[in-house]
Amino acid sequence: MNHTINLAQHPAPGRTFTVLLSPTRRGARLARLLTTAHLGHWGLPAESAAHIVGELSANAMTHGRVPGRDFQLSLMVHGRTLLRIEVSDARGERLPPGPGTAVIPAGDAESGRGLLIVDSLADRWGVTPGPFPRKTIWAELDLVPHGGQ
Repeated sequence: MNHTINLAQHPAPGRTFTVLLSPTRRGARLARLLTTAHLGHWGLPAESAAHIVGELSANAMTHGRVPGRDFQLSLMVHGRTLLRIEVSDARGERLPPGPGTAVIPAGDAESGRGLLIVDSLADRWGVTPGPFPRKTIWAELDLVPHGGQ
């Protein structure tokens, strides 16, 4: 089951950053570094977001790669309460399992844990198909602790 969220539920983002990157190890590494730099510049915590971006970018490189097509990283801060991360790639026909449906890989497997990591770090995440031929994997982090001020 895929979960999507309508951005209309949130106020317009106060800060945004979007970049196209090559679906390579270098592009995935750059996505993580740019996330850390931008969130630091904005005065926001970056550790969990950087891990999420690293995993989603690695998936875009591994499962979403189409020769000659980049993947897109977007960071959007809504007020000072919500960070939305989006990674879009050109393999819309390859949808990952949605939240809560990921299969735990064998203990000796060398891959297959990326979305489990995203699930453990993000407050919410999901998959939005389209526009053709793309898909977007998104994750949201609440910047104010639950029940906090």
